[in-house]
Amino acid sequence: MRSVEASTSKNVMVNPNRHRAESKATRVAVIMLLIVSAVLTAVIGVGGFAALPPGQQIFTFGSIILFVLMAYFVVKWSRGVLAMAAALAILLAVLSIVASTGWFSRDQAGFTEPLIPAAVLGLICIILVPVLLLLVAFAMRGFNQAWNIEVAVPEEEAKENLASRFDESGRRIQHEDDGNEG
Repeated sequence: MRSVEASTSKNVMVNPNRHRAESKATRVAVIMLLIVSAVLTAVIGVGGFAALPPGQQIFTFGSIILFVLMAYFVVKWSRGVLAMAAALAILLAVLSIVASTGWFSRDQAGFTEPLIPAAVLGLICIILVPVLLLLVAFAMRGFNQAWNIEVAVPEEEAKENLASRFDESGRRIQHEDDGNEG
């Protein structure tokens, strides 16, 4: 009898979409892009600290902290932080485009000399833009992969790779070898 067997087995909640290879790859890509964005922003912030107004200094170092914090939450499979990472990346990409022209125009006599030459900081701002746009693309891809879907499965089945047993919306896929159990 299936009903007696099901009543003695304890069910646990699992996330089958986290077992998919594409979800794992997207997660790693988002983490790497968040860390690279934090490092490039830190280079700009530290290298240009003397030339930045106080408001920009606070925003720059605040965004570095946010990138690292978001990377931590993506490591823990938090799907909700992906939309915030994309939004911050879009904002910083726009600001980096504007800032790059400002750094290039500072590469003249009479301006406060930053720790790193202004032309190099402008180049780093330009390099940061495609990194941030890739972050937006991968964060939205991860958001669409539904890492948050949970399904109840028997405890002994929970340790298996469940990606092939459930579709992306969490419905169990019936395979031909399952047989008629009902």
